[in-house]
Amino acid sequence: MRRSRLTPERETELYEAVLALLREVGYDALTMDAVAARIHCSKATLYRQWTGKPELVAKALRHNKPVNLADIDTGSLRGDFHQMARMDNGKLEKDSALIRGLIHAVHSNPDLLQALRDLLIDPELTGLDELLRRAVDRGELRADTPALHFVPHMLVGALIAHPLTEEQPIDQPFLRRYIDAVVLPALGV
Repeated sequence: MRRSRLTPERETELYEAVLALLREVGYDALTMDAVAARIHCSKATLYRQWTGKPELVAKALRHNKPVNLADIDTGSLRGDFHQMARMDNGKLEKDSALIRGLIHAVHSNPDLLQALRDLLIDPELTGLDELLRRAVDRGELRADTPALHFVPHMLVGALIAHPLTEEQPIDQPFLRRYIDAVVLPALGV
């Protein structure tokens, strides 16, 4: 792991600039030169901190979502899922086009897919597994519930399908309704 020479404030500024550029130009058109110009630093500074664009983008997204799903524990599965929807704080609504663009970009950028898996997806899946394991331990879910394995698919599916079918960005009220009407019933809750 590389040692950071950036202050936390400067690192936050950089991650925000990366996300802003992603929203403006998309992943394929994003360059390290553009990031360096946006935050007034050298490209060498970026490469000292990150191995390249895929890692920088994945870490910017991770920084934008600082709460770990495993840390959510309201005492009930429904409460945990609703807390997940609340912790979004409007980011999904703001970034739904960005997310769809990145989903498209991973098909032609295996390095991006790997960086996203390593830094964002796998930690989120681990956190979700922990959240679901606690629900099983509390007796809210049976460990052999057939839909248990498909919770990530249901959640990601909603993130992708809602903007396409409703022509509206994801928001907290929709996520809560979806959780109550689809995810929890599929789990037998």
